[in-house]
Amino acid sequence: MKASNTQRILLVDDESDILYGCRACLSNSGFGDVLTESDSRLVLPLLEREEVDVIVLDLHMPNISGIDLLPQIVSRHPQIKVIVATASNEVETVVSCMKGGAFDYMVKPIDVKRLLTSVRKALELKSLSNELSRLKQYMFTDRLDHPEAFSSMVSSNKAMRAVFQYIEVVAGTRQPVTITGETGTGKELAARAIHDLSGRRGPFVPLNVAGLDDNMFSDTLFGHVKGAFTGADTARDGLITRASGGTLFLDEIGDLGEMSQIKLLRLLQEQEYYPVGSDFVKKSDARIVMATNRDLQELIKQGKFRNDLYYRLCGHRVHLPPLRERLDDVPLLLDHFLEKVSADLGKKKPTPPPELPLMLSLYRFPGNVRELEALVSEAVLRHTGGVLSMETFRNAIGCEPPVASELTASRPTTLEQALAAIFGRFPTIAEVEEHMIAEAMQMAKGNQGLAANILGMARQTLNKRLKSQFA
Repeated sequence: MKASNTQRILLVDDESDILYGCRACLSNSGFGDVLTESDSRLVLPLLEREEVDVIVLDLHMPNISGIDLLPQIVSRHPQIKVIVATASNEVETVVSCMKGGAFDYMVKPIDVKRLLTSVRKALELKSLSNELSRLKQYMFTDRLDHPEAFSSMVSSNKAMRAVFQYIEVVAGTRQPVTITGETGTGKELAARAIHDLSGRRGPFVPLNVAGLDDNMFSDTLFGHVKGAFTGADTARDGLITRASGGTLFLDEIGDLGEMSQIKLLRLLQEQEYYPVGSDFVKKSDARIVMATNRDLQELIKQGKFRNDLYYRLCGHRVHLPPLRERLDDVPLLLDHFLEKVSADLGKKKPTPPPELPLMLSLYRFPGNVRELEALVSEAVLRHTGGVLSMETFRNAIGCEPPVASELTASRPTTLEQALAAIFGRFPTIAEVEEHMIAEAMQMAKGNQGLAANILGMARQTLNKRLKSQFA
C-alpha cells in the first residue's frame, strides 16, 4: 500500500509510447508515484491490490474498452477520480462518460498542460474530500493521533486542540498551508509540526521574507546562474533547492512586493521557478508553508497584495489564537518555560509564587507566548535562590491595564453613559472608588497585592481603604 502522504496516479492505455510520455511528463512535474498499465483486463485486479487516487483512462482499447471499464471503476471504487482520454472529440461519448461518473476528459494527442491541469484538479478535489472525511472523524471522536508533534506548543486549550487536529488532517497533503496569527503566537512551531507530520524526508527550510526586495527575494529563494549579475562568479542554488523533498517555510508573506508575489504565485500554481539570470525553468517538489501576522484582505483593499495569490493561499488556513484568548494555558506555559529556561541555564528550576499565574492571567500579553517566554527567561536569569521573584513580571506588567472582560454589543459610547449604566446616575468620587476597588478585588480573586497592582496604588493604601469601607 502507498504511504498516506503520497498521491498515486494510474495511466491506462494500450500504446506504450503514450504511457511512457505521460509518465515522464507527470514525473518531471513532481508527481513521483505514477503507475502504468497497458492491459485493460488487469486494471480492476490492480485496484483491488493498490490504492490509487486518479486514473487517466483511454476509452478505446482492445479486450475491455475504457467505455466498458469506466462504470465498473466508478461502481467499485467511487473515491477514485477518472479522467478519460479519447482519440477524437466524440461529443456524445464524452457526455456519456461525464454522466457516468468521469471527472474530466482529454482529447488525443494529449496536451501536456491539459494533462497536468486536469490531474492537479482531480488530486486537489480528492484531497479535499479525504480531509473533510477525516475532519468529521476528528470532530466526533475528539481524536489527536500524534500529540508528540505538538510538544513544543504547550496547551490544554480547546481552541488550540482544534488547531492541532486540523494540522494533522492537512499535513500530509500537497497543498500549501497559510498560518495566520499575531506576532509571538508560534507560527513557525506550527509550520514545523506540519512538516514533521507530513512524512516528507527532506529538510525544513525557513525564510523570513520581511525586508527582502524583489532581487534579494529571487536570489535567496531561487538562486542564480554564473554571471547573472556583477559578483555572481559562480552559480548558487536557492533555498527552494535546499528544501527539495521537504518543506519551505516563508514567514511574513504579507510584506512581499508585487513582483515577488507574482513569482510566488507561479511557484504555488505550477511548482516552477527561474533562477536569477536563467531562461530555463526548474521544477520544485518542496511543500510550501507560509505565515503572516497581517490582514491580507485589508492589504488587498489597499492594493498591496494580489487577489489571485490570496485565493491560492486560502486552500488550507491555520489560525493561531493570541495568548489573551487562551489564558487557561498560562500556568502550563509558565511551568514549561521555567523548566526549559532553567535547563538551558544549568540552574535548578525555581518555585514560582502562587499568585504569579493569577497576575499573569490579568495581562494582555501583546507579545503573546514569545513575550511570556522572555519574561520567564529574564526572571530565571536573575534568580539566585528560594521562591522566584515577581519583580521582573511586575516591572513589565505593572503599567499595563488588565485584560478587559467580554464586551456587550450595547457598550456605552461616552463616559457619562458608562457611569449611568453602572450607577443609574452620575456617581460621586467615593462611589466610583468603592466600585473600582470591589471590581479589582474580584478580578484578583481577593489578592490585595494584585488588586493594588491593577488599581495602580500601594498595597498599604488599598488595605487602609478596604478597612475604612468595612469600618
